[in-house]
Amino acid sequence: MRVKKLTIDRLARKWGKDSKPKSKGKQPAAGASEDGASKGAGKSKGGKSADGLGTCTYVKARHILCEKQGKINEAYKKLQDGWLSNGDKVPPAEFAKVAAEYSECPSGKKGGDLGWFPRGKMAGPFQDVAFSTPIGVTSAPFKSTHGYHIILSEGRKN
Repeated sequence: MRVKKLTIDRLARKWGKDSKPKSKGKQPAAGASEDGASKGAGKSKGGKSADGLGTCTYVKARHILCEKQGKINEAYKKLQDGWLSNGDKVPPAEFAKVAAEYSECPSGKKGGDLGWFPRGKMAGPFQDVAFSTPIGVTSAPFKSTHGYHIILSEGRKN
């Protein structure tokens, strides 16, 4: 059955209907237009995956949504220049300021705050990145059916 699944995944990618993010390991660089982070592999004790992301059922996140890739890249550059290029994490209050300035989503007025949401509520790539980004980490820009996003993961719970 593995051969059949691989063939279906290849066909889906060929026609632009990915069921999973394309990248493995590191998140794409700034300006990447494809889906973001990969899922963790393997599990250890306590229901947590080997990468420490766990199998949580809820995530608390902030995001920035832009229709155009150029605009999301500007927002990401602002985050890079202030924190990410130094290896620092973006403070939620600072992410909120950038979201208020750049996000085209109604949540931008609330600093991009989406609150807690369960698995299955958000569209494919958004959910994949939200549930695979470690707490306190800002994702690289990625594309979904709604536009281009950056996510700041703020929490996890079951």
